[in-house]
Amino acid sequence: MSKEKPVAVVSKHSTEYGTLRTYFTGYILSIILTLGAYLLVVNRHTIERSVVLILIVAFALIQFLVQLYYFLHLGKETKPRWKLFVFGFMVSVVLILVFGSIWIMNHLNTRMTPAQVNTYLSNQGGGF
Repeated sequence: MSKEKPVAVVSKHSTEYGTLRTYFTGYILSIILTLGAYLLVVNRHTIERSVVLILIVAFALIQFLVQLYYFLHLGKETKPRWKLFVFGFMVSVVLILVFGSIWIMNHLNTRMTPAQVNTYLSNQGGGF
């Protein structure tokens, strides 16, 4: 019977992943940004419409960056930038969906004949 030496297990904490503090910070920032956008929409009658729209878009972009940094850890990786590649693909898909939807809705609106517009409005209760 031979004596085996015990094996020490060393835990390596990767810097790519967040700590409880970073997750909590990201969570609080997300809540603040969401409540800010909600309060803008609720009080939209007291603020000019274009200002509300600009602020909501700004809150959305800041929220997007908070999600990327605190939860997806984009920019913290030390290995090849696979997350950045996936992020680029995701952005391209979102842009195609958003601008494609806007393009389709715009062309559906402009290609309706006057008879179709009247039929649509009468069905909605807003006819002439």
